[in-house]
Amino acid sequence: MKSFKPILGAVSGLALMLGAVSAQAEVLFWSTQAQPVEETQKMRDEVVAGFEAGVDYQAPESGPWLTRAQAELSAGSGAVGVLGGLHGDLTAVRGGLADLSDIDISAIPAELAALGKLDTEQQKYIPWMQATFLMVANKKALAYLPEGADLNALTYDQLIDWAKAMAEGEGGPKFGFPAGPKGLKHRFFQGFLLPSYTGSTVNEFRSAEAEEAWGKFRELWQYANPASTNYNFMQEQLVNDEVWLTFDHIARISEAFNTRPDDFVAFPVPAGPKGRGFMTVVAGMGVPETAPDMAEAKALIDYMLKPETQLATLRATNFYPVVSVDMPDDVPASVKASGPAIATMTAAEDALPVLLPMGMGDLNGQFNQVYVDTFEQIILAGREIRPTLEQQAEALRALMDEAQAPCWLPDAPSEGACPVN
Repeated sequence: MKSFKPILGAVSGLALMLGAVSAQAEVLFWSTQAQPVEETQKMRDEVVAGFEAGVDYQAPESGPWLTRAQAELSAGSGAVGVLGGLHGDLTAVRGGLADLSDIDISAIPAELAALGKLDTEQQKYIPWMQATFLMVANKKALAYLPEGADLNALTYDQLIDWAKAMAEGEGGPKFGFPAGPKGLKHRFFQGFLLPSYTGSTVNEFRSAEAEEAWGKFRELWQYANPASTNYNFMQEQLVNDEVWLTFDHIARISEAFNTRPDDFVAFPVPAGPKGRGFMTVVAGMGVPETAPDMAEAKALIDYMLKPETQLATLRATNFYPVVSVDMPDDVPASVKASGPAIATMTAAEDALPVLLPMGMGDLNGQFNQVYVDTFEQIILAGREIRPTLEQQAEALRALMDEAQAPCWLPDAPSEGACPVN
């Protein structure tokens, strides 16, 4: 038996060496997304498990994520192969991201793909998954849709006409809006209404175009259910038939489709003179210049963009694909309804993506409050639009100066604080 010991020892050593090589061959996917334990495990078991080279998917908090990314870039070498994060996360390491222009992203809508350039000439990250807001209508409301209107290409004027026709035809308002204490009304003004009329969230806050936008919303509000000031999650009002037409985050309308899958339709938000403004929460994938195997890192990104991988990611994270996919029969009804509407909206010729506020830090709540206060003064209190915009613009300017937050899309990049014109 003694004669076998060296052989067994050699085999054991070889196994250890092969194990080490195998471990090194895995691509370290360092991501701020899918942080809940169950989501992280689903990413490992159901999403990245099919990648031939192997993936070590890790989902740290944003702080440790950034610390490691910056440390490896500063050292000039590292173990991270792919960095996954929200647009704002990846912006923080933009200077150390490799150019991914050689990756085929033709299946991703151009406006969405452009976000990944991070205001450079290079493709610094590849969009990975997204979440957003949509319009929803009870199918009974479709009878009142203005003649010639395309549900997938509505304008704000057509939305107003639609809400008016329903109110007159049904003897009361059937449009609802999430204007309650916990409703996401500020996101509608920041990411949808104002950009659609001004092409801006901050720069043109008090412009003549912004004045027009608030005037349009005042027209729409005439046909809103007065109880809208108590609405937080619009799925509740849809299910009980109190509301037939509304707007909300996809996570806040999902139960309407899951409860009554045959009764509702999801569709893109309306467009204004500057385009179809929509706020998108975009997660992307970048490759640090210090990646140990650039080819494998890019191959993993290719793998993550496959329709079947995008669907697996949807199941794991509830974030939607960035490429067009055929929804299988076994996904929830809300996914079946929302997915095509998101794809239509993001790929529209007049699509105008808007990012979440960036760089505001502890002042983020006060930033949101400016838009809430503007709504309450103009729409609820009936104050004149121009003086209200002048007053609130000064509050907004002071916040931007204090935060020294540069502009984000759709506003053009700025040096220092994003200006309020």
